[in-house]
Amino acid sequence: MLRLHTIANCYRPGKIQHGFAREGLVRFGSSYILRSPPKTAPRESPTPLIFVSAKSWDVDSGRGMDLISSMLAETGFTCLQTDLGLPDPQTRSNSTSMMNWFEGELRSAVRLSMIPFPPIIFGRSAGCLIAQTYISSNPATGLVLLSPPANNTELGSVQAHDNSPILPTPLGEFDFEPYFPIMVMATSERMKVLKGLNRLAKNPEVDKFTVNTLEGQQAYSDIQNWLDKLGV
Repeated sequence: MLRLHTIANCYRPGKIQHGFAREGLVRFGSSYILRSPPKTAPRESPTPLIFVSAKSWDVDSGRGMDLISSMLAETGFTCLQTDLGLPDPQTRSNSTSMMNWFEGELRSAVRLSMIPFPPIIFGRSAGCLIAQTYISSNPATGLVLLSPPANNTELGSVQAHDNSPILPTPLGEFDFEPYFPIMVMATSERMKVLKGLNRLAKNPEVDKFTVNTLEGQQAYSDIQNWLDKLGV
């Protein structure tokens, strides 16, 4: 089942878009889609999957997320796909404040979706920063990083979708301990960079997967097999 929601400046009922959508709540221009497993799914997993993106900030953060979340919902997972809007200019002028704002938006989406169990968080590109900010202070079952930045410093010279800096001020590196399942997936060329610079990719306890493309069948199969091995 597909439920569409949007988030706007004040909470208000969302409009029903079509037969698969249900009334939602909205705030600050962020939006989310909650996909429930169909009756034809082979099983129903209690562990939800959350797909984090902020396409108005980094277009690549949302690339392929719709397809992956749709396919995993068909196998029995409840999937919350988010697209977070941008904060006000003052908040956005400081990287730490902006990350905290993104975290608050994601936390609100999780709460409004009434997800009962700690989720597995998916992030791609700069969206991996939001995923790691969230997981640093909120319960989670696991973390999947798709082609993450080598480190936060790498994004200092990268422009956002609106040509402003992705990170307007220096952002400290994440220091949470990887005491839970973590997957890092990237192309072979990108993985070489990550293994040299990314603290999680350098950790032998973190599962690393190399693929030809993040949008291909191999990537989906590796993600599905990894989830199966976790027993979720």
